Amino acid sequence: MFKDRVLSGMRPTGFMHIGHYHGALKNWIKLQSEHECFYFVADWHALTSHYDDPRVIETSTFDMVTDWLAAGLDPNQSTIFLQSQVPQHAELSLLLGMITPLGWLERVPTYKEQQENLKEKDLTTYGFLGYPLMQAADILVYRASKVPVGEDQVSHLEITREIARRFNHIYGRESGFAEKAEAAIKKLGGKVGKQYQALKIAFNQDGNAESLEQAKALVMAAGSISNAEKETLLGFLTGARRTILPEPQALLTPTSKVIGLDGRKMSKSYGNGIDLRETPASVEQKVRRMPTDPARARRNDPGDPDKCPVWTLHQVYSSDETRAWVRQGCTTAGIGCLECKQPVIDAINAELAPMQARIIEIEAKPGYVKEVLHDGCAKARRVAEETMLDVRSAMGLAKV
Repeated sequence: MFKDRVLSGMRPTGFMHIGHYHGALKNWIKLQSEHECFYFVADWHALTSHYDDPRVIETSTFDMVTDWLAAGLDPNQSTIFLQSQVPQHAELSLLLGMITPLGWLERVPTYKEQQENLKEKDLTTYGFLGYPLMQAADILVYRASKVPVGEDQVSHLEITREIARRFNHIYGRESGFAEKAEAAIKKLGGKVGKQYQALKIAFNQDGNAESLEQAKALVMAAGSISNAEKETLLGFLTGARRTILPEPQALLTPTSKVIGLDGRKMSKSYGNGIDLRETPASVEQKVRRMPTDPARARRNDPGDPDKCPVWTLHQVYSSDETRAWVRQGCTTAGIGCLECKQPVIDAINAELAPMQARIIEIEAKPGYVKEVLHDGCAKARRVAEETMLDVRSAMGLAKV
């Protein structure tokens, strides 16, 4: 059986902002104590749209990883590495490209959306078209079982699952596989074996997804068979034969959407964020300048928190009691907008203070971040190579 692994990454964008922290990093930190986690800097991905100006990638990488560590990622609990230093990513991407239909890549929603949004760039490149394929390789080369995503990103993971499914169908042929599966079914015992067969038929003949999940649970709970036999029976359920690249599942977790200072999504490209390194004075200045409900043109005009960008920050940073105070004060004009903003300012500065102290400690140790990445890359290469040995063998690539 494959390990319970989590995989996620970010393009190197330099200093992290509070949107990165609440949208991803905070969740990564929680997951590292619950699973085997691999977190990577997607520097090759950065080249798919910024191939014409790569100079900032290296600096951005070290700034970003410093912020990751300051926020709470622990290299003793998770593997932190550079995509470009693990050549198995590129190898698997190339090999998966041999079996991935062109239409699958062209139908990815973000392909045309990004071309439309970034009209100033020439994105009619193979690298940009193949972005989802490389993303699939990033996940599959570690045989990651879980990928943390928000609900709006679940569809992006589906192409990875489809590619893994197609690969297993084509290359999962193993001599005597059906015989091995039948032998494993007998070892389940008469009653459980019959249940497995019935659920398998219900899925394959009727497409009953619930039957598939029940069969998987039945196999996983069986104490009479080995892990290898469980893997065989899981593959036998769907006709995939041997599972070489397991299909990753979306790890849906609640994410806090942090709106930027101008009311749009917080983004480096919009320049509307609050960095984790922001000084208290700068935080105060930026939040005080945030737009509020247009209806509150004057201090004594009542407003609606649901129409105010600052309210989204209260959703992230304020207690139920403070939010109740804000809603009451805003709708009755009992408080002014500057009064409303102060608890947010105080909460952001309180959150950032310990991170900024850790940034100072990290930057006082020359070479520390490079050492973390060096060790992480070494481990990532070892794990990725285990997958590639199976992939090369399945595809008939001779070893000399």
